[in-house]
Amino acid sequence: MQEETARSAIDTFISAFNASEDSYVTELLSQALTSDVVFWGPLGRSEGIEAVERFVLDIRRHPAGPGTMVRCSAVDSPDEWARYQWVFTTPAGGPRLAGTDVVHLRRSLIDQVIVFAGEIDGSKA
Repeated sequence: MQEETARSAIDTFISAFNASEDSYVTELLSQALTSDVVFWGPLGRSEGIEAVERFVLDIRRHPAGPGTMVRCSAVDSPDEWARYQWVFTTPAGGPRLAGTDVVHLRRSLIDQVIVFAGEIDGSKA
């Protein structure tokens, strides 16, 4: 059951990166994250859905054009922590970023996200 809950929250979080319009990003994040979420990203620690929203919008506005974020592994969720791998690819096989996120769940929502981004790779996903 925990794995299913984690997978649902994670997939909703990832869907914010792929929303059809920027205006849907906050709505999707609100469905996946607690309001006091702690986000450990490439630029350090930030708090709140607004901070995560800024990060997501920055990724969505990649100079190579809007890209696609996908979960590319199963969700491993032994307890209240879960981890998964992801890939972000820009249009026409542009820059690709891959990584692993570790998330903590509280009341079926993500209250901490730790992003471990890998190297950018120019090959196609």
